[in-house]
Amino acid sequence: MQTAVITHLRCPVCREPLAPAEHALRCPRGHSFDIARQGYADLTAGRPVHTGDTAEMVVAREALLTAGHFAALSTAVAALVAGEPPGLVVEVGAGTAHYLAAALGPDRDGLAVDTSKAALKRAAQAHGRIGAVRADIWQGLPLADDTAAVVLDIFAPRSGAEFARVLAPGGALVVATPAAGHLAELVTALGLITVDPAKEERLHKSLDQWFVRTGRHRVRDPLGLTRAEAEALVGMGPSAWHTDPDTIRATIAAMPEPITATLDVDLSVWRPYI
Repeated sequence: MQTAVITHLRCPVCREPLAPAEHALRCPRGHSFDIARQGYADLTAGRPVHTGDTAEMVVAREALLTAGHFAALSTAVAALVAGEPPGLVVEVGAGTAHYLAAALGPDRDGLAVDTSKAALKRAAQAHGRIGAVRADIWQGLPLADDTAAVVLDIFAPRSGAEFARVLAPGGALVVATPAAGHLAELVTALGLITVDPAKEERLHKSLDQWFVRTGRHRVRDPLGLTRAEAEALVGMGPSAWHTDPDTIRATIAAMPEPITATLDVDLSVWRPYI
């Protein structure tokens, strides 16, 4: 992990700065955290509330994103980040760090935060300027105050208090949430989880105490999927926890290719109250 990223990290036990040691990160008080062979550091300092995506979900997500099916969203996120002041970009619930890697541009450093070890193994290798740590946002991010130029939250849990704490003055929070038509064709055909009609209300409830929304964008893009890609799309999202894989597979097998779906995402920019 690059020193440029480590300088932003803090010990999850005592909040002191961390420094590289042999295959580990260590604070002045002697708390030590191993760096896995794949390059990520485990800074949970306790059992996470949620262990994150399974290895199967991570494989499915990487296959879909690598094939370019969510490229419109990656491009939109990168464009928003490019308009912000220079500095560290932190993605919370980063998964494989696909969006973070796209947003770094020529000179930014990035930190991928997730609870899934399977995801972090890939996130740590996603870009030469990305560091990856295992941490649970509900237990506090292992980051210094006022340290991030941008925080990304792409379909991930939100903690307004932690986002506000780690953002530097003038920083921006970029949030992506599914819009009403997101993957509607597959939702209908396969009986997947629908978008919560109270989504907008929940978004504001999670952020309004600390942030004001200063920008909003709608990202829509038609998708043409193979049967394998449609199955991966189901397997990478929340419906993977609530559907029977054999039933999904059989239903998709009877569908003609290409299988159509619509990427439909609300992308918003939030800034802390001064």
